[in-house]
Amino acid sequence: MGRRETFGEDAIRLGVIGLGSRGRALLGRLLKMEDIIVPAVCDLYEDRLHLGMESVIAAGREKAEGYKDYQELLARDDLDGVIISSSIVSHAQLAIAAMKAGKHAGIEVGGAASLEECWELVRTSESSGKSCMILSNCNFGRNEMALLNMVKKELFGEMIHCQCGYEHDLRRQVVMGEENKHNRFALYSYRNGDNYPTHGLGPVAKYLNINRGNRFLTLSSMSSKSRGLRDWATQHLGKEHPLAHREFAQGDIVTTMIKCANGETILLTLDTTLPRPYSRAGRVQGTKGLWMEDNQSIHIEGRSDNHTWESFEKYREEYDHPLWKEYVQEGIRGGHDGTDYLCMRAFIESIARNIAPPIDVYDTASWMAVTVLTEQSIALGGHPVSFPDFTNGRWIDRNPGPKSKYSLNEIDESLFENFTM
Repeated sequence: MGRRETFGEDAIRLGVIGLGSRGRALLGRLLKMEDIIVPAVCDLYEDRLHLGMESVIAAGREKAEGYKDYQELLARDDLDGVIISSSIVSHAQLAIAAMKAGKHAGIEVGGAASLEECWELVRTSESSGKSCMILSNCNFGRNEMALLNMVKKELFGEMIHCQCGYEHDLRRQVVMGEENKHNRFALYSYRNGDNYPTHGLGPVAKYLNINRGNRFLTLSSMSSKSRGLRDWATQHLGKEHPLAHREFAQGDIVTTMIKCANGETILLTLDTTLPRPYSRAGRVQGTKGLWMEDNQSIHIEGRSDNHTWESFEKYREEYDHPLWKEYVQEGIRGGHDGTDYLCMRAFIESIARNIAPPIDVYDTASWMAVTVLTEQSIALGGHPVSFPDFTNGRWIDRNPGPKSKYSLNEIDESLFENFTM
């Protein structure tokens, strides 16, 4: 596993709320960290709760107390923070309750149910002094961090336009959601918007310095008709099955344009109910060149031959983020190509050092608000809607935040003794 990461004598004590497949995966990551103790876990479903408790014992750890009521877990006075991986629409509610109970909150990704809960996240964090970090593992991907380094070094010149999204065939997961106790079934049944914006938008927000010298201004969104889920149900469950006749509110393709205060534009796409390979639809473009995800290619004026693509691989090697250079040397671990581990360590470091996390409550609220705003714009026929300024004007001159190896706002090479930029 390489060098053991510790933060002094005292271990960080975390509770885990939500023990579906994702929650248990995150619990498993925590149980492999020698400076983390998990004394309490929680889930509404008895079977999942027992699976979580059993996994703690199987990891050779002291028994964790199990709770079906998250309020009982939050009432404990021995937790530094909680990891929240419950249903998407409950993330904000539980994070607010956690901060009010004196715990830092790390919440799994997903969109908000209302703008008011986004504001309440911000107000509660500010009044309690506790942090709320959306656990956007994609921000810590090797490609994404190399691109962040390239943007900071102005390889692309002045930033002009980005594209991103979540393009993932989820038809089976959604249609079988009631049977498998997955919350996406309800989302797709009754809501129509970009319900999962953060995978693509999180890294882009950091490239464009959102909430630190820049912000999202307006958003305009449109949705296609809905056919993919019903067609899948017909094909796999039969023409007579009730789901083969169900009308899902969620359109198959949601396309959103965002305008930023500094003039950049972002094209955001949700594409989860039609057959397709996985992609986050990335594109980073400035006055000197661009990068494209789907063909992993790049063109830089003055370096690339005229009107030709180059492989991104050699650029990633040249601009590999020092955190990833260190990570590769120590040994990549955890899920999602190692990004889960880095994301969790970033949250843990912020607790241990009592500093703001690299994705703070203002980022969390801004990214989650996209879901609500896209719903509003779609309902208005694509009419632009305004983004709330969750920083209340402080975005204009906010500093980069605390120095950290995990910072997504600046890259301080002095923190990486063994590597140079």
